[in-house]
Amino acid sequence: MVAPSRKSYVHGCSHVQLLFETVGDRLRSAVDQVPDKEFLIFKREGIRKTYSQVATDAENLACGLLHLGLNKGDRIGIWGPNTYEWTTTQFATALAGMVLVNINPSYQSEELRYAIEKVGIRALITPPGFKKSNYYQSIKDILPEVTLKEPGKSGISSRNFSCFQHLIMFDEEDKIYPGAWKYTEVMKMGTEEDRHQLSKIERETQPDDALNIQYTSGTTGQPKGATLTHHNVLNNAFFVGLRAGYSEKKTIICIPNPLYHCFGCVMGVLAALTHLQTCVFPAPSFDALAALKAIHEEKCTALYGTPTMFIDMINHPEYTKYNYDSIRSGFIAGAPCPITLCRRLVQDMHMTDMQVCYGTTETSPVSFMSTRDDPPEQRIKSVGHIMDHLEAAIVDKRNCIVPRGVKGEVIVRGYSVMRCYWNSEEQTKKEITQDRWYHTGDIAVMHDNGTISIVGRSKDMIVRGGENIYPTEVEQFLFKHQAVEDVHIVGVPDERFGEVVCAWVRLHESAEGKTTEEDIKAWCKGKIAHFKIPRYILFKKEHQFPLTVTGKVKKFEIREMSKIELGLQQVVSHFSEL
Repeated sequence: MVAPSRKSYVHGCSHVQLLFETVGDRLRSAVDQVPDKEFLIFKREGIRKTYSQVATDAENLACGLLHLGLNKGDRIGIWGPNTYEWTTTQFATALAGMVLVNINPSYQSEELRYAIEKVGIRALITPPGFKKSNYYQSIKDILPEVTLKEPGKSGISSRNFSCFQHLIMFDEEDKIYPGAWKYTEVMKMGTEEDRHQLSKIERETQPDDALNIQYTSGTTGQPKGATLTHHNVLNNAFFVGLRAGYSEKKTIICIPNPLYHCFGCVMGVLAALTHLQTCVFPAPSFDALAALKAIHEEKCTALYGTPTMFIDMINHPEYTKYNYDSIRSGFIAGAPCPITLCRRLVQDMHMTDMQVCYGTTETSPVSFMSTRDDPPEQRIKSVGHIMDHLEAAIVDKRNCIVPRGVKGEVIVRGYSVMRCYWNSEEQTKKEITQDRWYHTGDIAVMHDNGTISIVGRSKDMIVRGGENIYPTEVEQFLFKHQAVEDVHIVGVPDERFGEVVCAWVRLHESAEGKTTEEDIKAWCKGKIAHFKIPRYILFKKEHQFPLTVTGKVKKFEIREMSKIELGLQQVVSHFSEL
């Protein structure tokens, strides 16, 4: 008998073979098997769609996009909250061989500019706005040419974006906007010729073709476009659903998570698709009460969320009004989970098959996931076992595999590793080795049974309620403020979000005593996503910044000093409980 390896290396052996299909293939297959089964339910919009209806709507939109002159391989941006139009676009672009580009609905105009430029988006599909964000105004800020077109017409030639051509907008009130096609009209544009072209594209599209670009925070200060293929995400969705038991019994998944994240569009929508199950979206964005009502009304059997979302749900004043007996499972991901929260979910929400998982956008996303057979304590203290068909290892700074029980960086190899960062060859080579190992930057320890526990993460990244924030990006933005001479960003603990952004700011001498914390926060609003705006701003003199011998700022010391100054030493964040 061969002794078990003491190296921190695992391989996900499996008797189930990988899928080799496109998302379009899988959607067509689902329609053949369960045409009249409900697939997508959007509670706030009052929309309920069967597999057959979803496929028909996706085909109509795909034909409309082709009619506009868009082609296989073109990048199509989707910018907005959780709506049926979002998922229709997800499937339409898959059918037409186009590449869907997920854009964070919290982005402001400059972030949108970067998202369009970086990957060469040719068409953008969006509502006119959401909550306090005026999307149409942001578009006009960076694409003034839209105002020169008549309402309901697009076809833009932009001096700022050589690739961009079409703006497509959907509105509950069915309004029309200068320079924008109406989404409902695009749905009707397809001709027989377009349908023949679509059939040809579907036959030609391969599983290894690019399907989706998802922006992930960049250590260099700008987001990177992780390019995922049909093969990447469809298999990850399938094996996540398989381990969760979705193939065994009727499953209705409540998804309060945003669709622009892998958590929503892959682990949610595509996992349901690959196992012929149903997704329920309670509201366009996270709403704790809407999620509780959706579970009660739709008898959801699985619930997704980040720790922050679950905290808000179980602490909601109307929590006890609803029945959660239908819930048997769920996923907690996006940030480390407090032990006390996990216990409450099992006891109060009946999530006996609750599972945790670990992954990154670059790995489509899940690499490790607990099993339903794992003891509850293990499910809480680790992020589970390697996924089927994947390899993972823990390595030191020399890229040598460390013994089990020793901390190191998590690296992953296999079908789930993204193709590349779009138009970023140097960054791709930096994070994916010639042997196709992806370096996550996360620090973990591997246990004797092959499970891992995340004990640290990429050097400075802040995780606020599941949103990844790299300090460099926020620092570079704040440097644009005329009063700011120097700035350093760290994360400090927060009971609700796990971490929030704290800025140490040194003002120009002329601004001292004149610029306030509120001045800087107000200046940030509307320019960067709300979750990147510092919760705390501490003004410091040059001599107050702790430095290394070589003159580099010691961010760890800044973090600890901030906790003391703000009185946060006793605050328990999600991360510190692991």
